[in-house]
Amino acid sequence: MTDDKPALPPEVIERLRTIGLRLDRGGRMWHQGDEITHAGLRHAILRWLDVLPDGRPIVRLDAERFAYIDVDDTPLRIVSTRWDGDVPHVLADDGSDTPLDLASLTVDADDRMRCKLRDGRLDARFTTIAQHTLLERADEKNRQLGLVACGRFWPLAPVTDGGAGTGT
Repeated sequence: MTDDKPALPPEVIERLRTIGLRLDRGGRMWHQGDEITHAGLRHAILRWLDVLPDGRPIVRLDAERFAYIDVDDTPLRIVSTRWDGDVPHVLADDGSDTPLDLASLTVDADDRMRCKLRDGRLDARFTTIAQHTLLERADEKNRQLGLVACGRFWPLAPVTDGGAGTGT
């Protein structure tokens, strides 16, 4: 007896990957119109967030198994910021706590700061409190607003593509 099962056609696999997951602008997660309120499940899904090479957001279990997720704004939110000397650290809603990639910092049309996480693969938007803590080190140089951190001035660049939902 063998375990040779016929492979599913690619179009069937594609349909199965569309499971009705959505992450709204406020960071609330939905499955087929119902809010996911279980904290452990929500946290796990946030940890599994990733993007395909084309920028489409997914929930990835491993290299072969993933499902699509619709993202209204950014996949992650920065919920707090702290300064360790001259280095800002950010805590995202997926539980990750990392030094801020200052080169990735931008400001959107709503004056909301954004950055890249997970080696630049995912976008994150700052919550109000996290942004205020970061802006404690704001300064202006040559009529450009920026941050003084890690021994230098980091200009705050405007988002040029809208920055919403692509994860790129």
